[in-house]
Amino acid sequence: EWLTTSLFVENHECVGALAINLKTGETAYFRSKAVIVATGGCGRVFERTTNSHQSTGDGISMAYRAGAQVCDMEFVQFHPTTLVGTNILISEAARGEGGLLMNAENERFMQNYAPSAKELAPRDIVVRSIQTEIEKGRGIGGGEFVWLDLRSLGSMKLVEKLPQVYKLAKDFASVDASQDCIPVQPAQHYTMGGIRTNNSCDSSIKGLFACGECACVSVHGANRLGGNSLAETLVFGKIAGERALEYIRKKGTPGIEREAVEKEDKRIDHLFRNGDESAPEIRKELQNIMWERAGIFRNESDSREALKAVKILKKRYSNAGVMDSSRIFNTELMQAIELGFLLDNAELITQGALTRRESRGSHFRTDFPQRDDKNWLTHTIIAFKNGKPHVTCEPVRITLFKPEARKY
Repeated sequence: EWLTTSLFVENHECVGALAINLKTGETAYFRSKAVIVATGGCGRVFERTTNSHQSTGDGISMAYRAGAQVCDMEFVQFHPTTLVGTNILISEAARGEGGLLMNAENERFMQNYAPSAKELAPRDIVVRSIQTEIEKGRGIGGGEFVWLDLRSLGSMKLVEKLPQVYKLAKDFASVDASQDCIPVQPAQHYTMGGIRTNNSCDSSIKGLFACGECACVSVHGANRLGGNSLAETLVFGKIAGERALEYIRKKGTPGIEREAVEKEDKRIDHLFRNGDESAPEIRKELQNIMWERAGIFRNESDSREALKAVKILKKRYSNAGVMDSSRIFNTELMQAIELGFLLDNAELITQGALTRRESRGSHFRTDFPQRDDKNWLTHTIIAFKNGKPHVTCEPVRITLFKPEARKY
């Protein structure tokens, strides 16, 4: 078990990484002619997510700190139906087989938002519809969820067509979906933005390649389609490996400045002091702020408030420490390091959301509810310069198909 904490760059070339051996607690640096980052997304930035506990945006943060450009971080996908209290994803297949979304008034509300597609509308539309029902007080019991009604399918069809959904509802919510409705609510699901790459997985730093959810080659645009991330990992995972191999054939063995390694060692050692701040508390506050102010619905005021709060939490993080002094399998230390990654990702998301003054795909601003191709058919590029994020925008390259308005 290793936890990578930083990437090393010399003369704008990535020359290796530093990692902690969790079994022994010792740090080690690895010289490398090339580095491939494939660390996944940053779902744990949010209070509710379908992502694993390891989805803390490590690779995105490390690449950003090393000077690589990140792209379109404001595009965060939320899934409409997760099991209340668990964040376990309830597949779209449930709605595909005839499942209905119902509010507290026993109304099939999707017909009010997508008259044609109804429950089969794209994820972002269904998510916003559910969240609107909740915010208008039509959540179940005035609460934070709605019903997914599969009762019309009957027990035989449920077991045949949706065995996993049926079992999940029974095991984790004590609900027999053939007899009762399943309580569902939206949660963060996927990160469309990430380390900016080209079609060959090159980042803006030589020798640093990225693929999968941590990368933004932009095959998903502003709104990933279900299943496409699997294709992305298979295709670009292969490309990244081949491209890195091609790159290292032309390179000699790099060196790493000892000063850079010592600086990173000191940063990690710094966490072992008895700090005034609690990393778990900071993490909890961060996740709450991001859900409330940078989640499904966004606006200028909330984005500014979220960005300001993240910066304050970053300052508090510099005074955080871990209580467990052991170096061996110190999960508290691991989570404290991951918090640093989460804070970077949160800043990138909120900065991107504040910059993009329109609504597009998964990014919805109530103060700019329409898509604006004239001004914002662009990529949001952020780089770490002079200790803070520097934002620029670049036009989206359009080839065969021009974007059109969606109607559901």
